Amino acid sequence: MRLRISRRVALAAGALALLGAATAPAVATSSGERTAFPKPTVVLVHGAWADSSSWSSVMERLRADGYPVRAIANPLQGLTSDTAYVSSYLATIDGPVVLVGHSYGGAVITNAAASDPDVKALVYIAGFIPAKGETVGDLAAKSSPPLPLVSTDVPGGTEVSIDPAHFREAFAGDVDRTTAANLAAAQRPANTNAVTDASVTEAYRSIPSWSLITRQDKAIATDLQRSMSKRAHAHTEEVNASHAVMVSRPGAVTKIIEDASRSTH
Repeated sequence: MRLRISRRVALAAGALALLGAATAPAVATSSGERTAFPKPTVVLVHGAWADSSSWSSVMERLRADGYPVRAIANPLQGLTSDTAYVSSYLATIDGPVVLVGHSYGGAVITNAAASDPDVKALVYIAGFIPAKGETVGDLAAKSSPPLPLVSTDVPGGTEVSIDPAHFREAFAGDVDRTTAANLAAAQRPANTNAVTDASVTEAYRSIPSWSLITRQDKAIATDLQRSMSKRAHAHTEEVNASHAVMVSRPGAVTKIIEDASRSTH
């Protein structure tokens, strides 16, 4: 009986070892041994006029490839408060993190990552990459023409959203009309503090960064994306896509996130 139990334990241990080998990448050490590394948690931060569901197709692909994924509901109340919110969220995650920001979310991750040593890579998806002291408004002013925005006075300030009649043209030109209409209806407005709060740090100075540049973007000019990425010394990739690239080209977004992930090992 003792031998049978020991054999069962050995078989179970072997099965677990095989499962671990299948779910974690391995690298060769200097002695020739292979050591498995867990995949980092991918944390996705959406920008203005979107919500966390805009990452759905990207999340499906990442999970299929074995990545733990979190998609934060960015409050969109101002760079200072949104940074604090994302920083507190990151503190709840154990292990290495790849932090991803779309559009205004890029400004948020630039500031939030500085508070967490577990953030091993930054990924900007058609994102703002501000320097210290810059505002998103400063950068947005370099894009033309201005977006067709509508404003609403609310307790605590003013919120802006994209005019639904022009949403597809301005934000999601390569997305089918039905999907674009749904995105327009579900868009979350942003407080004007999002464009007036100044960036206070430059996490990309100490954390490796990647940037996916969108060539058909009507919200952030392609040349501006390139100049911000160059200033941040980001590894860049380009794709023919609108600002809603995570919806229209989820494969390209997933690829650059996984490229960044491989740098964390």
